[in-house]
Amino acid sequence: MNKKVYLLEDDTSICELVQCALEMSGIELSAYNTVYEFWAALEKSAPSLALLDIMLPDGNGLEVLAKIKQKYPQVSCIMLSALGQETDKVRGLNLGADDYIAKPFGILELTARVNAALRRHGESAGIVRGDLALDEETMTATLRGVKLELNNKEFNLLKYLMQKEGKALSRENILNAVWGYDEGETRTVDNHVARLRKLGIDYIETVFGVGYKFVYRE
Repeated sequence: MNKKVYLLEDDTSICELVQCALEMSGIELSAYNTVYEFWAALEKSAPSLALLDIMLPDGNGLEVLAKIKQKYPQVSCIMLSALGQETDKVRGLNLGADDYIAKPFGILELTARVNAALRRHGESAGIVRGDLALDEETMTATLRGVKLELNNKEFNLLKYLMQKEGKALSRENILNAVWGYDEGETRTVDNHVARLRKLGIDYIETVFGVGYKFVYRE
């Protein structure tokens, strides 16, 4: 499970405290003090979870939440805010927040809630590699928050390559695993890989003389 977490918080002392606590739990955290910095990082690589303050110097955390859920629906979100009114919590949850923690908060409780959110993310997200996410229950794939139009074979091919991440797979091996053929026209595999690449999936590398492998690069 990818345990990368982004924190959007303008209070540097809170950032340092949260970062120290989560990293002691084996969770990689990157902290950002402005909405601009946060979005620049998110567009390069999506995390598993985002922790969002509401009152920010250059924006509003609830607006950030709404935009994340529109563009990166696979990213879980927890709101962190001194705004403890029930209406604020309801608004955040209605916008798609997975949890809402009012300030001041206990660091042990925060760590526990982050871990719980990451477990739920791992159980429901299917396969996630940065900005590419597969949901096996709905047979859908999204890239940078945009749904990809894949047929069943394209989806299964992408899933198989991602499941075998880093391994060089022969065309014959792929043909057998995805199409169920022991023998057949391996150009079928090439054509489907070409289609995935045209959709913007650039993590599929050609292994000359062998076939293909999926390599995720941040």
